Amino acid sequence: MKRAVLDNWALFAGILMLMVANGLMMTLLTIRGAELGFSATVIGVMQAGYPAGALLGTLMAPGLIAQSGHVRAFAALASICSISAIIHLLTDDPYSWTAMRVLAGFCFPGLYVITESWLNAKAENHQRAQILSIYFIAQSGGQAMGAALIGVPGATVTVLFGTVSILISLSVVPLLLTAGRAPEYEVPERMPVVRLARISPMAISGAALSGAALGCLFAAAPLYGIGLGMGRAQVAGLTVALTLAGAAVQYPVGYIADRIDRRLAVIGLSLIGLGAVIVSLVQSGEEALLLRLSLMAVGCVPIYSVCLAHANDQMRRSQVASAGGAMAFTMNAGILVGVFTGPASIDWFGPSGLMLCLGVLFAATALVAVVRRGRKDAPAETGQVQAVGNFGQLQTGYLSAETMREDEARG
Repeated sequence: MKRAVLDNWALFAGILMLMVANGLMMTLLTIRGAELGFSATVIGVMQAGYPAGALLGTLMAPGLIAQSGHVRAFAALASICSISAIIHLLTDDPYSWTAMRVLAGFCFPGLYVITESWLNAKAENHQRAQILSIYFIAQSGGQAMGAALIGVPGATVTVLFGTVSILISLSVVPLLLTAGRAPEYEVPERMPVVRLARISPMAISGAALSGAALGCLFAAAPLYGIGLGMGRAQVAGLTVALTLAGAAVQYPVGYIADRIDRRLAVIGLSLIGLGAVIVSLVQSGEEALLLRLSLMAVGCVPIYSVCLAHANDQMRRSQVASAGGAMAFTMNAGILVGVFTGPASIDWFGPSGLMLCLGVLFAATALVAVVRRGRKDAPAETGQVQAVGNFGQLQTGYLSAETMREDEARG
C-alpha cells in the first residue's frame, strides 16, 4: 500500500491543491459578494454559473482528454481556471464573476476526470479500494481546508484570490514532474438520461433532488450565517462543518445501504435532513446551528452515492459507464437549480426561506423513495456503494466506467 501511495503521489498532491482552491473559491465568492452589496439572488445566479459550466464540461471533457492526452489537457484546463480566479480579483461586478464561474465549472470536471481515470488505471485490483479511499480523503479534506482558509486572521481578499490562482497553477507541477506515464483514455459510451430514468426512476430522481439540496445548502449556508450576524471566520466554520459532516457519513451509509434496500437508506437520510430543517424553522438563531446544518449535510451528501449504486444494481456491466455519465449530468443539473434557488429563497422569504426550500427537497426525496419501494422490489444482486465527494466533485460515473472497462479487459 505504501508503494502504491508513493507511485501516485503526484495525483494525490494535484487533487489536494485543486480541492483546496475549489473549496476556498466557492465560499469566498459568496462572502465577498455579500460584502460588495450583491443581493442573495444575484449571488445565487453567479454561483449557478459553476454547475451550468459543469454540464457542458461533463460532456466535452472526455473528448478533450482523448484528443490531447491527460497531461496536456490537465495543464490547459488548470491554466484557464487559474486565470478565472485572477479575473475575480480584478473585477467586482456580478456579470464577469458569473462568466468566470461558468468557465471554472467547465474546467473542473475535466480536471477530475483526468486525475480519477489516471489513478484508477494505475491502481491494482487488490489495492483499488484503499487508494480510492485516500483519494476521497484528499478531495473532502482539501475542500474543507479551502473553506477554512477564509477564517485565517489578516487574510485579505487579494491574498485569498491569489492563493486560489497559485494553488490551481501548482496542481499541474506534480503531474508534469512525475516519471509515470499517463494511461490511454477512451471516451465512455453514454446513456441518455431519459432511458436511465425509465430503467431506474429512483436513481435519476435521487440524483436530481440530492444535487438540488447540495447546491441549495452549500451555496446558501454562508448567506444564512451572514444573515444571523456571523463574521467571516464563523461562516467559514459552517462550510467546513458541512463538508466534513458529509464526508464522515459516506462510508457508514454505504455499509448500511449495501445490506438493506437502498431506498430505505435514502428515506432515512432524507428524514434526518427534514428533521433538522423542522427544528431550524421552530428554533431560529445561532443556537446549535452548526449541528443543525451538519445534519442537513448528512441528509443530502451521501444520497447520490446510494442512488448511483442503486442504478448500477440494475445495469449490465456494459451499461455502467454510460449510466454513470447520465447520473453525473443529472446531479449537475440539480445543483444548478439548487445553487440559484437557495440564495434566492433567502431574498424572497428571509433566512427561513432556505429552510423551506430544503424541507421541500428532503420531503420530495423521501416521497419518491417510498413510492418506488412500493412499486418495485429491490434488485436481488447488488454491488457496493462507492463514496462520492461533496459539492463540485461529481465524476464518479467516469471512475466507475474506467473500473469496469479495466476489469472486463482482464477478465
